[in-house]
Amino acid sequence: MVTLLSDIGIDALRELLQTHGLRLELHPPGAPIPGSYWGEPEAGLVGNILHLRADTPVHSALHEGCHFICMDEARRRGLNTDAGGSDTEENAVCYLQALLAPRLPGYSREKLFADMDEWGYHFILGSAAAWFAHDSVDAREWLEKRGRNTL
Repeated sequence: MVTLLSDIGIDALRELLQTHGLRLELHPPGAPIPGSYWGEPEAGLVGNILHLRADTPVHSALHEGCHFICMDEARRRGLNTDAGGSDTEENAVCYLQALLAPRLPGYSREKLFADMDEWGYHFILGSAAAWFAHDSVDAREWLEKRGRNTL
């Protein structure tokens, strides 16, 4: 089982992401999640609102939040469900969520990697942890170039 928002709470995530202009909206159990690319219970993005439920996986909330952080203002204005971006940006989003995961009490980078593997992220080296440690130079450079690696 992946770690859910109900396992760690939403307050720390809200505090972390609101500094980047992202608002969190928690929906009741069973309610549709607007802007969810993969469908419920995965997080959804519409404009500057990250839509969640208590059963949303933490890795999904972080991932969509990091998409918002990584995109420019023009893309944010038109954001509805599909964050878009290049393959390298997608890697940067994954890298950034690994940088931010330890800032959430009750969560960790190790839990994030286990959740990513469980969910089905695919990395050439076979796991999220191996990718982060040995094959993420392009992602780190993408973040550094845009000043988003020290958030």
